[in-house]
Amino acid sequence: MTIRVPVQRLCSRGWVEQAIAALDADQHRSADTHLFKLECPKLSGIDIYLKDESTHPTGSLKHRLARSLFLYALCNGQIREGTAVVEASSGSTAVSEAYFARMIGVPFYAVMPRTTSREKVVAIEHYGGTCHFIDDGSTLYAEAAALARSLGGHYMDQFTFAERATDWRGNNNIAEAIFRQMEREPHPVPAWMVMSAGTGGTSATLGRYLRYKRHATRLCVADVEQSAFFDGYRTADPECRCERASLIEGVGRPRVEPSFVPGVIDRMVRVPDAASIAAMNVLSRRLGRRVGGSTGTNFFALCWLAAEMKATGRKGSLVTLICDSGERYLKTYYDPAWLAEKGLDPAPYETLVEAVLAGDGLDLPLEEA
Repeated sequence: MTIRVPVQRLCSRGWVEQAIAALDADQHRSADTHLFKLECPKLSGIDIYLKDESTHPTGSLKHRLARSLFLYALCNGQIREGTAVVEASSGSTAVSEAYFARMIGVPFYAVMPRTTSREKVVAIEHYGGTCHFIDDGSTLYAEAAALARSLGGHYMDQFTFAERATDWRGNNNIAEAIFRQMEREPHPVPAWMVMSAGTGGTSATLGRYLRYKRHATRLCVADVEQSAFFDGYRTADPECRCERASLIEGVGRPRVEPSFVPGVIDRMVRVPDAASIAAMNVLSRRLGRRVGGSTGTNFFALCWLAAEMKATGRKGSLVTLICDSGERYLKTYYDPAWLAEKGLDPAPYETLVEAVLAGDGLDLPLEEA
């Protein structure tokens, strides 16, 4: 007996294979991002490294996440030819997802607050995405899910699927890439990796990989003000909420996202917003180019650990990420008028960060869970 398979299913499977091949070819054309060593002669025996994720085609760490999310959805049969893809994002994830949606020829919609910066909107639209604006940011998740239903599309939901879409065992994930690039360094196994929490997916990948490979490296996760992650971790309450929106884009969330995995974290700290901006400024000056605010969050926490290592006489390396370029934030973090409006004064923190990098071993003010 001949079994007839509907033509539509055959076409759909063939299209999915072509889409996955396109994503794979795009990755094959890309070299891995550079791992910078920050020269700090006064921190003798303590080496600082920054993996520059801003050099991805879409300019941020979220490029890796977006690719993983698309592969996950394609392989699970959630995206087919013509499927509209919807994401709840006003930032870098939406930019990267728009890029991949255009690559495989599906429509993309980013649900975002009306207050989203014009720079982000332009970047999303550049890749053919459509921005769907809402007035109440607290309805972001529900609005994205509702839009996907109305379009008969797929809600990507980065905040739920970030930790499960990435292969944390390897497959060139960011942790594996870092260890490969560290192989010839004086301290190839870092004492600490530092990562801020946005979806929670990257910290989950790092922490899982460290345990899977039995590395001695510890993971420190840095949260920001007006974010639920830190209090949720401290109180072991996954239902923890924060009503105000974070000022540091890309990190900090109003709820403890499903992708946040507290069990893989060794230490967690909360970085003041002014300190994030200060560390961003210090690092930008030392690199000779601008980095974003979430990179500042990472770097401040890393300097806190460096000061602790210096005070205790411990040697080793520390690694964190440059999440994106500061060019996206010229009208916010790099604008004195915006800082004044938000009541942020980074200058005192800049002095403290510079002192740590100069080898003075000063403690930085951080709240630890």
